[in-house]
Amino acid sequence: MGLDGYILTAFILALPANEIVLPIILMSYMAGGNLVQIEDLTSISNILISNGWTILTAINVMLFSLMHFPCSTTLISIKKETGSWKWAIISFIIPTVCGILACMLTNGIYNLIV
Repeated sequence: MGLDGYILTAFILALPANEIVLPIILMSYMAGGNLVQIEDLTSISNILISNGWTILTAINVMLFSLMHFPCSTTLISIKKETGSWKWAIISFIIPTVCGILACMLTNGIYNLIV
C-alpha cells in the first residue's frame, strides 16, 4: 500500500477528527508523548524524510487522506439521519476500500516504472 504502520495507525487514531492525522504521525516518529511546536516546514520535512518518506509515500498519504473513511461525527450523523447503522458502515467501507485500492495501484505503477 506504500504506507508504514505509523501512518496507518495515525489514520485509525484520527477517526474522531481526521485533521489530526499528520500531528499523530509526527508525534509517533518523534517518539514523544505530546505534540511539540514545530516552527517551519523544513523541520517537518526533515522528520518525514529521516523516517523513510519518499515521494511515493507522500502521494499515497495524500490519496488515502482524500479517499478514506469519514470522521466519527459524520458516521454518527449518517446513522441518525438514516436510522440505520447499515448506511454508516457502508459510508465507512466504500471510501476506505477505494483509498486502499488507489494506494495499491499507485504503488504498483510506481514500482513498475522505477
